[in-house]
Amino acid sequence: MGTMCNRKNIFNGLGLLCFLLLPPFAIQSEQEYLLSLFTRILIYGLAAASLDLILGFGGMVSLGHAVFMGIGGYSVGILAFHSYESLPLLSWPFVLNGTENALLAWPFAVLVAALFGIVTGAICLRTKGMHFIMITLAFAQMAYYFFVSLTKYGGSDGLSLYNRSVFPALNLGSDISFYYLCLTILLVFLIIANRLVRSHFGRVLSACRENEQRVQVLGFASYRYKLACYTFSAATAGLAGVLLVNQAEFISPGLMHWTKSGELMVMVLLGGMGTLSGPVLGAATLLLMEDFLAMYTEHWMIILGPFLIFVVLFAKRGLYGLLMGTGGNHD
Repeated sequence: MGTMCNRKNIFNGLGLLCFLLLPPFAIQSEQEYLLSLFTRILIYGLAAASLDLILGFGGMVSLGHAVFMGIGGYSVGILAFHSYESLPLLSWPFVLNGTENALLAWPFAVLVAALFGIVTGAICLRTKGMHFIMITLAFAQMAYYFFVSLTKYGGSDGLSLYNRSVFPALNLGSDISFYYLCLTILLVFLIIANRLVRSHFGRVLSACRENEQRVQVLGFASYRYKLACYTFSAATAGLAGVLLVNQAEFISPGLMHWTKSGELMVMVLLGGMGTLSGPVLGAATLLLMEDFLAMYTEHWMIILGPFLIFVVLFAKRGLYGLLMGTGGNHD
């Protein structure tokens, strides 16, 4: 156990050091594109880790998790659009103006994602197994086609931002500042999520994954625990969407398509389900392989596919579990 903890601490420490040193390395080596690539890795790592919270610890297999990213991203994009046009977003029953202020727009976007999560989660969690998977997929596709129909905000072509959100005392227009903000947010989430899964709440959640009926017999309201976790996960994915739309300065319905949810699930499985840190490794591996292989062939999925099969067959705890030398312990 001590050896595994030492291995985990060394791996996490080296990973953090690499992320901290990447911006100066990218500038010194004149490879600024690495900054953009690794910012995407941090953002997708956050989204994948939020999915791992419900998938790896709660046993809730969702094929619609990317919808929360899309809702968070669109919330910021629409507020920015109304700020540019000097038109109120709502005029009744109260006036709601657009804004580019991150301290206003970002919490609003996270709140909208959380509200969508709690409403849909309250319905989805009445089901189990394949029914749960299909109903999360259904909600995601409903949201996808809803935003496709919003021609005012670009429809299927998407919505462009003129610039990133305005953050007091921090220049988000600087790629380096934005990179370190994304890194800070990811670290804060991992710390909070790690404490959460190790708490009484996390133990009940894990017990629900193993045997929910027994948990209910013991007197725990399993539905409430799962809904709370689902909502927190949705809010975090919404925040990832906020960061992604700010990085790209663009948002489209494609971000919430079910295939994007599938990519997040691949990141979780590739890195290590039920580890929190593993999905970040999975996001880095998938995006780096995609970027590297695409330089040599447009059919890079032919190479990626067998690699994923190899990981699933011979590293059941993902790459993180393989590096830790463990077959089943959680983070």
